[in-house]
Amino acid sequence: MLGSTHGTLTTDSRRARVIACGEQPGPAVHGRPAEVDELDVGGRPLYADVPDLDRFFRPESVAVIGASDTEGRPNTGITRQLVAWAERVGARLHPVHPNRASVFGIPCSPSVADLPEQVDLAVLLVADPLPVVEELAEAKVKFAVVFASGFAETGAEGAAAQERLALAVRRSGLRLLGPNTNLNAFERFRDDLDGPAIALITQSGHQGRPVFSLQELGIRLSHWAPTGNEADLETADFLSYFAERPEVGAIACYVEGLKDGRSFLLAADRAARRKVPVVAVKVGRTETGARTAASHTGKLTGADTVVDAAMRQFGVIRVDGLDELQDTAALLARARPPKADGVVVYSISGGTGAHFADLATEAGLSLPELSAAKQAELHQWIPGYLSVANPVDNGGHPVGDERGRKIIDAILDDPAVGVLICPITGPFPPLSDKLVQDLVDAAERTDKLVCVVWGSPVGTEPAYREVLLGSSRVATFRTVANCITAVRAYLDHHRFVAHYRSPFDEAPRTTSPSFRKAQALMRPGQQLSEHAAKQLLRAYGIRVPREQLVTSAAAAVRAAGLVGYPVVMKASGAQIAHKTELGLVKVGLTSASQVRDAYRELTDIARYEGVSLDGVLVCQMVERGVEMVVGVTHDELFGPTVTVGLGGVLVEVLHDVAVRVPPFGEDQAHAMLADLRGRALLEGVRGRPPADVDALVEVVLRVQRMAMELGDELAELDINPLMVLPRGQGAVALDALAVCR
Repeated sequence: MLGSTHGTLTTDSRRARVIACGEQPGPAVHGRPAEVDELDVGGRPLYADVPDLDRFFRPESVAVIGASDTEGRPNTGITRQLVAWAERVGARLHPVHPNRASVFGIPCSPSVADLPEQVDLAVLLVADPLPVVEELAEAKVKFAVVFASGFAETGAEGAAAQERLALAVRRSGLRLLGPNTNLNAFERFRDDLDGPAIALITQSGHQGRPVFSLQELGIRLSHWAPTGNEADLETADFLSYFAERPEVGAIACYVEGLKDGRSFLLAADRAARRKVPVVAVKVGRTETGARTAASHTGKLTGADTVVDAAMRQFGVIRVDGLDELQDTAALLARARPPKADGVVVYSISGGTGAHFADLATEAGLSLPELSAAKQAELHQWIPGYLSVANPVDNGGHPVGDERGRKIIDAILDDPAVGVLICPITGPFPPLSDKLVQDLVDAAERTDKLVCVVWGSPVGTEPAYREVLLGSSRVATFRTVANCITAVRAYLDHHRFVAHYRSPFDEAPRTTSPSFRKAQALMRPGQQLSEHAAKQLLRAYGIRVPREQLVTSAAAAVRAAGLVGYPVVMKASGAQIAHKTELGLVKVGLTSASQVRDAYRELTDIARYEGVSLDGVLVCQMVERGVEMVVGVTHDELFGPTVTVGLGGVLVEVLHDVAVRVPPFGEDQAHAMLADLRGRALLEGVRGRPPADVDALVEVVLRVQRMAMELGDELAELDINPLMVLPRGQGAVALDALAVCR
């Protein structure tokens, strides 16, 4: 370790708007003036105020409701801890209990109304917090903490009780942490550590323990926010607040469920603007994990593919294990920005170097071959038969004398090198002691990142405990995997923030001319026919084939002549989802007789299948392209999402798709294509020309605009296939399905 919803907004998602509009009193906020209230074209907020939590974490006065000093009572232990915490932070503590004159020698008030002063923070040690919240509102208390459980995490009845509590809080003007939270915010934080700190947010107190324990390794921790069920204050609130704190070098999160997707993205955007790294464990990758998280906190875990995409889109670094969380957050908090992306592996063993290089390269790290001149320089101290191209194998003996430090300095002096990693699979004193000291000394003179993997399972060796952990400049890891994960996150984060532009700044605030045309086509609660769905696409400037909707064989023949042979004929009706499976598509028709026969066959099949038609489409036949799918779905947490992937009849089998949450720009649309396993098809394979990627990106952005403007009116859109033609020839939506909410 280094030592040193569109349309009508829901009540929760409207918090930023409510405060800005003055619909309720509330605490002071940082940021822009309160009268500024910007919404995007779909009615979703583009800005979230930062709650002023200074008096929560550092109150001047604290009330403990239900305080006790009777041994054996649960409230007694909590009261004792709060008394000690208040003393540490310099806060005046006021116990509140109707039947006690004093608690732990401190005079006790019989009720909230009898408190001797207005308090900043009230801690509720009562089973039913609702009546007390109303009393606190009368007393103009700023913050409250509710430990009681039995709310949304227990099911429908508990969720209803939590909603009543949340409503009372919104009316009161105070801010509330919990319910179903704990004492983590009031832990003893070490004040003898310096350097950038980690701020911690967890929905499960126990899951934050590994990060909190980093203090014992010299890593500073500034805050811990145990958010619990998030009836009011949520992960996003603390994320925004911590991103503004000058002492915070990284934010570590353990998230079971997100209360509001938009609020989370606005908070992540704030952190990205300020270049503050956010590292998160997000539960819910599997059905079992999602179900367990819901039972724990009573919130949505979200479709994991959407959550994952949204996090990457806004620079949140998602890791899986708590060990990865602590190691990655520690590195990102303390390390200086990289001077270069190149990673050099330096070891005393060719086998160790080769193994590490395999794993690092597979993970996406760049291990550049050192220049001939640099290799010649290294061979001054390393035998010529050993490889120093990268990995650098010193053979062992040079680390025991003055050659060891010279090798390290020479590597770090290479301008192509940004990170030096030295895996030490086990101690081999005294050589390993000398190697470690050389690495620490070299790290003190360079602004490049020096990492050590100390692979000993013991971890009691002086070289590790005293030298490595005593250094504020060396990042020390216990496993190769965690080192690679952290270094990759470190390089990715700095690349991301160096080019980050907030999509909220450029999100549309007024509807386009396409909007009214599109609204006229919507049929609430219905699926549109292919013909109507394509009209929807036309309204947003998305190209479709030349086609006509006909209701007779004779009209079909006339339409084919106008469209131009060969043609495709398809049954068109609002209830048809999979025309190919029903035999309702005829391809490659080249004559009037074929068109007449196809019309009769399509209408006969429709009658047999009981499918209602609004007609038959006679369409231009488009070939010579890459079949893609572009679509819109509606996520419970994030609202409309946009998907792009390989299309055609195998889309549900291949499932090669990428997702983004609006708003996003052209760069993210290109990044979606880079996420696809089959992206090589767009580049041209087996003699086929490269596809018109720019046209595909333009379709994705137009579909995004449609999704944002129609909002909740559009439940689902599938353009499949979207035929992406050779470069310079555009893209054509051959089929489309649209479902209205």
